[in-house]
Amino acid sequence: MIPCIVSCGDGRDETVATEVFEELESAEENTETEGSEDLDAGSGLIPEKERPVVKGIYVTGPVAGSERMNDLITLVDATELNTMVIDVKNDEGEITWKMDSGSVLEMGNGVAYIRDISALMETLKEHNIYTIARIVCFKDPVFAQNHTDCALRKPDGGFVTDAYGLAWVNPYEEEVWAYLAEIAQAALDAGFDEIQFDYVRFPIGSDADAADYKVDMTVNTKEQAISDFLSYASEQIHKKGGVVTADVFGTVIDSPTDIERVGQNYAELGKRVDVLSPMVYPSHYGPGVFGFDVPDAHPYDTVYQALMLSQKVLGQDTGEACAIVRPWLQAFTATWVSGHISYEGEQIREQIQAVYDAGYEEWILWNATCRYPMDILSDEQAKEE
Repeated sequence: MIPCIVSCGDGRDETVATEVFEELESAEENTETEGSEDLDAGSGLIPEKERPVVKGIYVTGPVAGSERMNDLITLVDATELNTMVIDVKNDEGEITWKMDSGSVLEMGNGVAYIRDISALMETLKEHNIYTIARIVCFKDPVFAQNHTDCALRKPDGGFVTDAYGLAWVNPYEEEVWAYLAEIAQAALDAGFDEIQFDYVRFPIGSDADAADYKVDMTVNTKEQAISDFLSYASEQIHKKGGVVTADVFGTVIDSPTDIERVGQNYAELGKRVDVLSPMVYPSHYGPGVFGFDVPDAHPYDTVYQALMLSQKVLGQDTGEACAIVRPWLQAFTATWVSGHISYEGEQIREQIQAVYDAGYEEWILWNATCRYPMDILSDEQAKEE
């Protein structure tokens, strides 16, 4: 069993550990299709449509709308990469283009980072790039300000915020669910192939623990709220032919404490969405996890052990059908971790190899600055194989 990272940490108190969690997650904080015989072949949840075996990178809204996007497209063209995860609704609650959608027009949170979304999507399709829309869910200062009845409140009446002062909304509120589904459907209309829900969890920390969620949480658990939201959103997204992904903490794979705190039940969510993307960044794991004093210093072994646990928890080792598993991998150096190592080409390739050795095929690289070295990735010949 993986110890809870918030409690095992590196000797810091819960408040600081929470800040590390937020910093890690926000970081400002092939041609095969479903139906292959590998362990993460489709669960039957995904609508009938061709999709690649995803090998992707994360792209922010500002970068997607800048000249740097041309460099990233060149990177994908020249390597085994075939996918971009692009911010549609970011951590600040901004929509990354002037989306013509009712709630966005009402709140005025469409920002023209991407000046012409139609032109961008056309370009990406010309380059056969699979597109995933990242939508941050329950951390949303814009929605909290505009719909104060949906905002999470501390006992003193103030908003529940993260370490950067960004407010959270109540994951139980169906008004929030409807807004997120609206954004997801608009992203599909814009041409995205897949919807990825991030921050699809409850906040952590003493303020979050003391907040009024307006329900009897002994009856309506956090786990049920997250599962119900994803079922609700998946139904609507599937009607439009989209694929649904949920980002989850890697530690929830086998930590009842973390599952209870954030509401992400890994095994249950494997039945609710098409793809699970656990953040198995070695820097997320505290001292002693998997027997390593500093898991961050063991990129291959940490990712491999986490994904072997994923197999077990989802029942994939016995052939049980469930969501595809597509982990987020660490393409950044976690300077805040005591005993950390630099994450360059070797460390990133080790993580990718760990994915394959654990029986999975797909992966995405996270770097908040969207800088990915070309020399660590296979060349065009590998993409054509």
